[in-house]
Amino acid sequence: MHSIEQAKKSIGQVIIGQDEVIELLFTAILADGHVLLESVPGSGKTKLAKSFAKIMNGKFSRVQFTPDVLPSDVTGIQFFNPKTQEFELREGPVMTNVLLADEINRATPKTQSSLLEVMEEKQTTVDGETLHIAPPFFVMATQNPIEGNHGTFPLPEAQLDRFLFKINMGYPSLEEETNILNAYRLEEPLQELKTSLEKEEVLRLRKKVKEVMLAEDTLHYLLDLVRFTRSHPDIDLGISTRGALVFMRAVQARALLRERTYATPDDVKKLVPFVFEHRIVLSMEGAIRKTVEQVVAEIMEEVPVPVEAGEGS
Repeated sequence: MHSIEQAKKSIGQVIIGQDEVIELLFTAILADGHVLLESVPGSGKTKLAKSFAKIMNGKFSRVQFTPDVLPSDVTGIQFFNPKTQEFELREGPVMTNVLLADEINRATPKTQSSLLEVMEEKQTTVDGETLHIAPPFFVMATQNPIEGNHGTFPLPEAQLDRFLFKINMGYPSLEEETNILNAYRLEEPLQELKTSLEKEEVLRLRKKVKEVMLAEDTLHYLLDLVRFTRSHPDIDLGISTRGALVFMRAVQARALLRERTYATPDDVKKLVPFVFEHRIVLSMEGAIRKTVEQVVAEIMEEVPVPVEAGEGS
């Protein structure tokens, strides 16, 4: 785990005041999940993605989404080479280890859907030919919520469900923003960032994540939270079984990051907002009276936490 701690520390020197976000990113990659970063423009989403890619000794690709980006621009295309008189495969940016999908909500629904197969199955199909992506494969997507009515296309539920976490970075505190200005006054910390996490280490830790134990009360607590979303009067669409599975894996990954061989109810509780809020769809009446954040907070209050909560927090 030394390499993970070193990587977290290094990124923390580039993205100042976002320790929780950085930890969630490492939780996601160890859980073999993807992350959607949402915040106002200029909050460091793209820089964070670049930092995370640079810290890993792997291949990095970036797609700047706009309404004219086509699915083939993402997955790849078969093109005719006039010199050889044959069709050749030109791989798309998805054939990578870390993919930054910048401003994903600017892409049309057709282009957004081109990411569905690759995010879920770690493979893509180009003109009938299936291409498998070498692990690890991690998608970090960004979107700006304030531009909802200016040439953007909201992500459908099926696409949102492919993201393990949705994270809002928010504004830094006065002290944090002062430290940011001081750190960037004379130099660019991103340029000084060194690789400290090998791909093989990530794959090794992913195997260890699956070995993390969940006691019966911890698993029941997780499932009680999930199932309550399906019966809540203000919710039309609750957490799916796929959502429950990735939730469990994220809980195991959080425990491993704390160098434990077992998960606790507190691991479950800490991750609820990041797993639930983008998967839940409120009913019409519920949306009038409450926000998704308020409903998720209600669920956490209603479902009793086992006595063991608080260990390993």
